[in-house]
Amino acid sequence: MENTRKRLAVLGSAAALAAGALAPAQLAGAHPAAAAAAHQWVALGDSYAAGVIPAAGDTFEVPRDGCERTDQSYPQVIDRDLGSHFDLANVSCGAATIENVTFRAQEPIGRHLPPVSEDPDYPFPAVPPQSAAVGPGTDVVTVGVGGNTLGFADILFQCLQLGGGSGGVGTPCRDDLADDIPSRLNKVGRDYDEMLTVLHERAPHAKILTVGYPTVIPKDTSKCQYNNLEQFGSITQGDLDWLRQDVMEPLNQIIEKSAGAHDAARFVDLYDSSRNHSVCDTGKWVEGIFTRVPDQPALVHPNARGHRNAADHVAAAMLEAIGVG
Repeated sequence: MENTRKRLAVLGSAAALAAGALAPAQLAGAHPAAAAAAHQWVALGDSYAAGVIPAAGDTFEVPRDGCERTDQSYPQVIDRDLGSHFDLANVSCGAATIENVTFRAQEPIGRHLPPVSEDPDYPFPAVPPQSAAVGPGTDVVTVGVGGNTLGFADILFQCLQLGGGSGGVGTPCRDDLADDIPSRLNKVGRDYDEMLTVLHERAPHAKILTVGYPTVIPKDTSKCQYNNLEQFGSITQGDLDWLRQDVMEPLNQIIEKSAGAHDAARFVDLYDSSRNHSVCDTGKWVEGIFTRVPDQPALVHPNARGHRNAADHVAAAMLEAIGVG
């Protein structure tokens, strides 16, 4: 256990890079020697859990199902760190909504994002609702989801378009979209409550860890360069302030509030620990529209360092959930 504590204390990219040296066969499966005593863990969520982008590692599952789980995503990092304690079933999936976790099958898109990128294996067969992986024997559930129900990617795209002719001045996106945000956030809250109820019904004895979103936009948006596609492109500083204050921070608050209303759930905060590692910070843990223009689209997702930070916080909560600390 002392070695586990030491591993959890090591932050940053060095640990993620070291983990990358493991063979893919080691990443995907459970740990046979410890399987009998391991707690059953199911990882649910969207692309912020799955990894998806190249900056979050390589996909490792064959055949691909289009969900784009990567070897540096936080469920896989934790699996390597704490495999003697947990037997992982990772069914997180890029582009998943809360409904895709709760009851609705999903048609994964892989990395098929024309005209930016095309996936030669697209289209992919539908995958079951993620909650189907949760059952009476599940001990711990981690779930990081909500951004796609909010429509955050669509909001970003509209902000890019609306800011394109602004010269970086004003709040064209807020002016056009602000009235719609409260109803979007309300839907997130309703769907999240339903999801937690269903997960508890499927796994009555499980601890459910709801994972929030990291800091994406800095408090000081003057760090963000207008028309820099490795940051937020043509989104104005005023709109970035609005997105942080009225969209992303309320999203985390809704997730935390929902978790607080369910006895089996606990909120895992990633926002505070990542405040100085936004898209526009030098030591960023979240990539911008592109990691590298024009061949590495990232569409504002955590990189390996961001997933390492998430792994540290989620793993600590998981150990507490099973009474190890």
